[in-house]
Amino acid sequence: MEKAKIDRINELARLAKTRPLTDAEKEEQFLLRQEYLAEIRASFGAMLDNTVIEHPDGTREKLHKKEK
Repeated sequence: MEKAKIDRINELARLAKTRPLTDAEKEEQFLLRQEYLAEIRASFGAMLDNTVIEHPDGTREKLHKKEK
């Protein structure tokens, strides 16, 4: 995510502490947060895709998605 967008998220958070946000600002904050969370989730998912479990006997096993 671009630094300008992260700065804007922080700016809106600071504004919310000092005064109520307008509807437009609330909507902007919501959309920016959703974009930020999507990137965090994608990054975390990629990290888990490259994670392996090493057993005491030395064998390695990739993590598998949990079945629902």
